[in-house]
Amino acid sequence: MKHIFKDFSQKNRAEAELLSVTQTQGVVPRTWVENRMVMPSGNLDTFKFINKGDFAISLRSFEGGLEYCNHDGIISPAYTVLKAKKIIQTQFYKYLFKSYSFISELQTSVVGIREGKNISYPELSYSFLPIPPLSEQTRIAEFLDTKTALIDKAIGIKEKQIELLKERRQIMIHRAVTRGIDPNVKLKPSGVEWIGDIPEHWEVKKLKYVIEKSFSGGTPSTDKLDYWDGGISWVSSVDVKKDYLFETSREISLKGLKNSSSNLAPKGAVIFVTRSGILQHTFAISILGKEMAINQDIKCLILKETLLSEYFQRLIKGNNTQILVEVRQQAATVESIDMKAFFNLQIAIPPIEEQKQIVTHIETLSSKIATAISLKEQEIEKLKEYKSVLINSAVTGKIKVG
Repeated sequence: MKHIFKDFSQKNRAEAELLSVTQTQGVVPRTWVENRMVMPSGNLDTFKFINKGDFAISLRSFEGGLEYCNHDGIISPAYTVLKAKKIIQTQFYKYLFKSYSFISELQTSVVGIREGKNISYPELSYSFLPIPPLSEQTRIAEFLDTKTALIDKAIGIKEKQIELLKERRQIMIHRAVTRGIDPNVKLKPSGVEWIGDIPEHWEVKKLKYVIEKSFSGGTPSTDKLDYWDGGISWVSSVDVKKDYLFETSREISLKGLKNSSSNLAPKGAVIFVTRSGILQHTFAISILGKEMAINQDIKCLILKETLLSEYFQRLIKGNNTQILVEVRQQAATVESIDMKAFFNLQIAIPPIEEQKQIVTHIETLSSKIATAISLKEQEIEKLKEYKSVLINSAVTGKIKVG
């Protein structure tokens, strides 16, 4: 490798565009990167200049390969810049440096034991690389450009199909909890804009009139070791991500429960997050599969007999976006639920037997859609695996490229 690439370090180019080294996009302008890191302040003279066509070794290269540079600019001095010493087809080496054979070779040059591991270029420089004739490098690169573009297109189509299936599931849930499952039922105006028309025999009530009891919880002192890991499931906002919650990431002890403001929520109760960044995306709501303690960011609802927990949970899921608009508020540092607005939320309530039928209907159709999504995800994984094998085979000469 040392006969093809050199460790290149040119600094004092603070006026150049600031770039980010990513595993998925290569080396690109920071403005292209979602959730990009904090922009550096102060003197950028120590940053390394990198040209389009160069390669960068990052702290994640040990698992993802070397990164191809798509733009001239500067990157953090923590990265190693590799510049070709002879004329090569950089697109060929772009694929080679992402192949699993080369990534396996990188493991021999890893130094350090932390999660982000350094690649020692003095060690890596002694690794052997295949060097096809320049014309063959070009043919292999063009072959892979064409084939990987077709594979990526197929993956994109299947990802779009998954999004459409999820959208279809959301529409199905919304329709079931606002119109029921009888297509011939007579409708009436609900009087609530986001609900629209509902079956004539349904009621519209404020949520506070169908709640038997509501309460929040608390967190035992983290300084008291005997307050924790005592076998009592303890719910925080990180746990409320499934329809039915049977286990949590942490547990507390009976002593921790008694010596804190944490409360036990019964099996079958509805719980939801009242304050969290998760509210930017979804109104996270679950049904407890067993008795659990809850923390201060969780609200527990025990509903009256006229409203099934399962139906209410699906009512929220089917109208998540509209309900968040009604009840979400921006606090100083994080979004939260306006509990007054939440308890005054008007919801459509069918008879209890019809609620059971709607829940069964939603579960049946959701199961079929979940199966279809799972099959699409398996197909995507197979395409990604095929793409990886194809690249590896082409850059190591295992297949003939015309």
